[in-house]
Amino acid sequence: MQALKYSRQRESIKNFLAGRKDHPTADIVYTELRKTYPNISLGTVYRNLALLTDLGDIQKITAGDGVDRYDANTTPHNHFICRRCKAVLDLDMEDISYIKDIASEKFDGVIESYSVNFYGICPSCKRDLTNE
Repeated sequence: MQALKYSRQRESIKNFLAGRKDHPTADIVYTELRKTYPNISLGTVYRNLALLTDLGDIQKITAGDGVDRYDANTTPHNHFICRRCKAVLDLDMEDISYIKDIASEKFDGVIESYSVNFYGICPSCKRDLTNE
């Protein structure tokens, strides 16, 4: 396999995501990177996000609203998705990796990975709802 050519733009995408906890969309990444690379295209951002996902350097989170979000934290962890504002938040919780074993018990294939998303109302939206 051919070695991947270094790209300042791709490295900037990784660094931008590494400094975030809010799981930005490709459009947010694009908007921020244009400040440094005014000629970068949205297509370049999408291609690099896809490549970084394929390489395992970042993870793509599908929130169910048609807009993917990206996370530089590739360690196993769970997410909460607000059904009102669509925010994607990391959940600080105990390890639940045993669900892979439970799922494997009656499945004849091989489960290689899994993702768990929790859905509801985030703290910010909850405050807004109680103040209405």
